[in-house]
Amino acid sequence: MDYLPNDPMMLVSSVNMLLRDDEFDTLESLCYYFDKEPEQLKTYLLDNGYEYSEEQRQFRPVGYDA
Repeated sequence: MDYLPNDPMMLVSSVNMLLRDDEFDTLESLCYYFDKEPEQLKTYLLDNGYEYSEEQRQFRPVGYDA
């Protein structure tokens, strides 16, 4: 993968896949590889209904664990 997609659903899918398949061990390392700021990515996806779970190492819909 050469870049991260801009579409929120595709972005969540791509990031979760890269973290799940152990391409990257942390969200921070993934972001730095793609020249993104982790907090900006989290904020963008939160604005689009997804929050990051450190424990699960994945983005999930807001309220998923509620």
